[in-house]
Amino acid sequence: MGIIYSEPLCQACYDNESSKVYELIRADGRNIDVQDAVSGDTPLIAACRAGNLQVVKFLLDKGADASLRNKKKRTCLHYVAKRAFSYLDFLLIIILMPILLIGYIIMKGNTALHYTCQNKSHNLVPLLLARNVKTSIKNEKGETPLDVAKRLKFAKIIKELKKEG
Repeated sequence: MGIIYSEPLCQACYDNESSKVYELIRADGRNIDVQDAVSGDTPLIAACRAGNLQVVKFLLDKGADASLRNKKKRTCLHYVAKRAFSYLDFLLIIILMPILLIGYIIMKGNTALHYTCQNKSHNLVPLLLARNVKTSIKNEKGETPLDVAKRLKFAKIIKELKKEG
């Protein structure tokens, strides 16, 4: 069972109803960053939660604000990292939202690099590092991404992060 949104645009983005998304944005472009009353999710967050990359790209092309947070203080990038998109999908999102990768995703202070380390996505670490993601940011536990990789004993990621630092 999926999520039920009070905002029609959020629901269309979550359900991957591209034609309805286009129609709703065309009818009123100010709705692009509307926030759901219950969750605070934006259409961009809803699309990322469901893994609907075509809708994500469309929303970003139309100027959706990728820095908006829902009531859990999460941005859309949090859901991208959590969904474990494919390498190419993640690459697309990184290209579209490079500024978010540098800052916090504010879920216990974790950045995209923290989540990448937690998910043992060793192929994504060099990609993030190439985008100049800060490796020194500590989460609420006081851990850097390297600390996370060490705690989880992910040798490839440890090696890559040490090479950078």
